[in-house]
Amino acid sequence: MPTIALVDDDRNILTSVAIALEAEGYRIVTYNDGASALDGFKQTPPDLAILDIKMPRMDGMELLRRLRQKTDMPVIFLTSKDEEIDELFGLKMGADDFIRKPFSQRLLVERVKAVLRRAAAKDPVADAKADAKALERGKLRMDPERHTCTWDGEAVTLTVTEFLILQALAQRPGVVKSRNALMDAAYDDQVYVDDRTIDSHIKRLRKKFKVVDDDFEMIETLYGVGYRFKE
Repeated sequence: MPTIALVDDDRNILTSVAIALEAEGYRIVTYNDGASALDGFKQTPPDLAILDIKMPRMDGMELLRRLRQKTDMPVIFLTSKDEEIDELFGLKMGADDFIRKPFSQRLLVERVKAVLRRAAAKDPVADAKADAKALERGKLRMDPERHTCTWDGEAVTLTVTEFLILQALAQRPGVVKSRNALMDAAYDDQVYVDDRTIDSHIKRLRKKFKVVDDDFEMIETLYGVGYRFKE
């Protein structure tokens, strides 16, 4: 099973997350700060790293910046911050996903599985088949194998959940998807989320696309019904 590194200065989080992931069969290594993690990764690189953002000696953002100079190791951020700018900055730096504190252990496990599946798909055979599986809708191009998304040739960095929601909408343009249908597409059956969570994801999707195209209006809201991708 893959090795997962947990980097957080909160011992309670390290313990609880380690127990949850070890129960799934993963091998876990823990670090209390970014500097010790960076040293440890040089000796034994993990298959995935879960990083807190605010830590002593070296914070999660700086650790990610240094990692991206040498490796494309999958990284998930744990953050208690509410500022969306931190999330967008982290994604642009190369983070694979964000999980906000407090979070359910089950949600974390499912996100870890999703990110590892995506990383495992980056092999030569998967790359050869990726173009055939890419989804194209006008200016939108989504590659599920490589987990890449572009709008009119410009890259749009999406989290795992955002990618799955947009994919569900774009697969059938003009067809309305209820919030429940989008929850089913983006989350495991055992993970509970409410309607507001989907609304928040849609809001962030729109903002990310407007960064590359201020006129982006392809995701429509049908109040009381759901969302659809314009034909």
